[in-house]
Amino acid sequence: CLAWGSWAQLHRSLPTGRVTRAVCLCAASVPGTPGSYFLRKILCASSISHPRGSVCYQGGSQDHSVQLRSSRHGTSQLRNVASSDAIKKHQKSLAAWFSHQPNEERQFGPSFSLDAVHVDPVIRESSLEQILKPSPDLTIQNQLQQPCSQVISLQNLFDVDACGRQVKNVVLYGTVGTGKSTLIKKMVVDWCHGRLPRFELVIPFSCEDLSHSHSPISLRRLITKKYQHLREVVPVLGTSNLKVLFILNGLERLNLDFRLAGTELCCDPSEPVPPSAIVVNLLRKYLLPEASIIITTRPSAVRRIPGKYVGRYAEICGFSDTNLQKLYFQMRLSQPGCSGESSVGSSPGEQENLVEMLSRNLERHNQIAAACFLPSYCWLVCTTLHFLYFSRTVPPSQTLTGIYTSFLRLNFSGEVLDSTDSTNISMMKYVAKTVGKLAYEGVMSRKTCFSEDDLQQCFEVEMKTESELNLLEVFRSDVFRFFLTPCVQPGKEHTFVFTIPAMQEYLAALYVVLGEKKSLAQRLGKELSEVIGKVSEDAVIVLNIISKVLPLRFLPVLFNLLKIFPRYFSRLSGKDRDAIAHTMAEELFKEEDYYNDDVLDQINFSILGVEGPMRHPDEASEDEVFELFPIFMGGILSRRNRAILEQLGCSIKNLAAFEIAKAMKKTVIRKGRRGLPPSELMDYLFFLHEFQNERFTAEAVRSLRTINLSSVKMTPLKCSVLASVMGTTCHEVEELNLSSCNLDTRSLRILLPVLLRCKALHLQLNSLGSDACKEIRDLLLHDKCVVSRLRLANNPVGEQGAQYLAEALAGNRSLTHLSLLHTALGDQGVEVIAQHLAENQHLQELNLGYNSLTDTAALRVVEVAKKHTTLDKVHLYFNDISEDGKRVLHNLRMDRDGVRALVFLTAGTDVSDYWSHILNVVQRNLPFWDRERVLQHLALILQDLESSRRQTANPWRKAKFLRVESEVKKMLGKLQHGTL
Repeated sequence: CLAWGSWAQLHRSLPTGRVTRAVCLCAASVPGTPGSYFLRKILCASSISHPRGSVCYQGGSQDHSVQLRSSRHGTSQLRNVASSDAIKKHQKSLAAWFSHQPNEERQFGPSFSLDAVHVDPVIRESSLEQILKPSPDLTIQNQLQQPCSQVISLQNLFDVDACGRQVKNVVLYGTVGTGKSTLIKKMVVDWCHGRLPRFELVIPFSCEDLSHSHSPISLRRLITKKYQHLREVVPVLGTSNLKVLFILNGLERLNLDFRLAGTELCCDPSEPVPPSAIVVNLLRKYLLPEASIIITTRPSAVRRIPGKYVGRYAEICGFSDTNLQKLYFQMRLSQPGCSGESSVGSSPGEQENLVEMLSRNLERHNQIAAACFLPSYCWLVCTTLHFLYFSRTVPPSQTLTGIYTSFLRLNFSGEVLDSTDSTNISMMKYVAKTVGKLAYEGVMSRKTCFSEDDLQQCFEVEMKTESELNLLEVFRSDVFRFFLTPCVQPGKEHTFVFTIPAMQEYLAALYVVLGEKKSLAQRLGKELSEVIGKVSEDAVIVLNIISKVLPLRFLPVLFNLLKIFPRYFSRLSGKDRDAIAHTMAEELFKEEDYYNDDVLDQINFSILGVEGPMRHPDEASEDEVFELFPIFMGGILSRRNRAILEQLGCSIKNLAAFEIAKAMKKTVIRKGRRGLPPSELMDYLFFLHEFQNERFTAEAVRSLRTINLSSVKMTPLKCSVLASVMGTTCHEVEELNLSSCNLDTRSLRILLPVLLRCKALHLQLNSLGSDACKEIRDLLLHDKCVVSRLRLANNPVGEQGAQYLAEALAGNRSLTHLSLLHTALGDQGVEVIAQHLAENQHLQELNLGYNSLTDTAALRVVEVAKKHTTLDKVHLYFNDISEDGKRVLHNLRMDRDGVRALVFLTAGTDVSDYWSHILNVVQRNLPFWDRERVLQHLALILQDLESSRRQTANPWRKAKFLRVESEVKKMLGKLQHGTL
């Protein structure tokens, strides 16, 4: 007889070895008490059935020999099962399934598998006492990551505990984003490849999958239903020494009841019971007691399992060590497939440079290191860098908003905040309503740091009902640190910041687009209109039937009047759409943000840092910039992102998106027609790309006749965005300014469809060499080319590039003005151009200034120009032309020779009509020219002006000479003092 409460003694008497014993028990408890009920359940369970291959032990030598034979038979079965084809097929199937990467991962290329790129997070052994501590308040010290003492590896989770007892049940818990699911996938893949020899069979279950099934099913049927290859293995489960590991991933999805009144005992793997009962009995060790179990869950659900059923608690601490973060980035960004399959021109050096810059930023910028303690944020950093540096084309799926939306789907897809709560609110919906409100208020007040008062006011701690307070408690323990982290900036230690700065702008945009930004009157009006609308519809139907019998026809008229309120409210909700569009336009075209870097460069700097001296901690920081906020608003409205958000429980109806887009035409497009600075124009083009509305984009682009992107660093991504946006229409562009944009051959190839439609094309100051000139030749020879003005000044074209351009001149039919100022042509390059110039019939002006030309080349070009039907102006200033050559060029007459050569500031005894043009060209290009050589040329020009002034007797002309001389002397003085 056992006294009630001696569960440990009773558990040791239950079948735990190779042989199942039938034991008669009497309970020393009062009938009808929980103790007698509990024992009756045990007796019934032990007397119903005996597992296959076992015998009843009743004493005696004969039965003992039977037991030994059964034991040897079980050992034989073990060997057969362990080496059977069934387990090998199971391993192959699991390896294929768990190695499969989601769509978000496949954008990195096929080389990114768990075997190729995986860094184990830090795992810290914990205890039930630490988990059951009262939930801390929203204070900084309670949110800081605890030092990871008692670190334990994944392979040692099932080692004996401190008391020497063998661990069978392990609870592995961690907040959202710490890598629980990825760690389990890696564990399964390792077992499939023979790197987890402790277990001979691994059977993973998804608790989300189990939560959707409520019909009774046996454990054996459940296993064969999920893994048909194990049909031969399942019958011997529990009858052999097969070392089995069950993996239960995402326990927070299941509502488990460990009370005997809620879940009855079951030791028979063939008995149908609800899936939750199977899990409970596996954890009780009443069903398959020799099996090992590992459970993953969020911290809030750990306490659902009584501590007596858990052998070890282990917490995933993420990448709390910066060296783990560096290792992850090194492995991820150095993979051969990182730069894409079609990445022509990319080199391993580019990838190594990214890793080096990121590593240095991790060392000196503690905030990004604090963010990357979550492995999921390390994934987001790598994905963003891949988008910024290795995107060769931008299909609809490749948007920055799409990356952030997909990132949230990877971490929150299908999850409710608390499965025990009746509201079943999705985790992402709760985040959008609470954290989104905090993010929006921060954007509107231009701040990124939030105090504890800000958090409490946002989450409305003092205004919660019991259910809402429970949801807040779950959020604080499971999700809070995913979005907010303590600020590590000196002087701001008692504030919180968003883990990733751009996430604040994304959540603020989601908060606005979801329509959560409503006043109390608007919320009450919406609820009241829905109630009145439903009541009035039902009442009108009933009264219409009654009125056919009774004279009550005036009543339906009264109820029809009630419908006016919902209709009126729907008109008011339409005003909300206008407000969203107005907010988007106001934030997109803020004049105080006009001269910031474009948003893509801002994101790049936030990840890789800014090379150069760091700002002193006492120095006042610049105003915060939130230019991604309106861009994310547009991106969230795209069809693809709305579909993903629908899966996360954040529904944005098609009608709402249509009405917002309609309202945006009145605001965004109208303001976009104004002249915008280059960086702001790039942001506007990026907004149109993120919006993914082709009809809207086409209407917006048609108004852009002049596009000025000078000094914007045009990466391949930005070139692709420009080509994608401009590709929505086929209208001609009057002028496209891409000067000083770091263009290269690859950029020109991406931009070819846009360049063909531009009448004036500015490509100066881009380091375009001979390879780029080959692309320009193909551009000018294209039958759809409309380029009439082309500026290639200050590019290292060289002789080989001159050959390509000469071929282009011979076959082109649209070009009228070509500037090759300071392009290192030399005599040979100009000679090649002169040879092909006769075949051209449309060129009107050719600039060959500052190309080290001698008399031979200069006079050769002029001789060809004399015979040309349309060419009437050749620029030859700042070349090495002798005095004799100057006299020949000086004697050219437009009426007689048909061409004018711009060589000097003088024209005989008068000032040249083009003197101001030549000086302006010099002044604009001084930062890119050799100053010593410019000083020499200006000195010669000054001598020529003084000589011509002395030769004329006309006082008006002398005055003009003096004016030009003063301009030249002023420029010389500034050059000599280094102020120009």
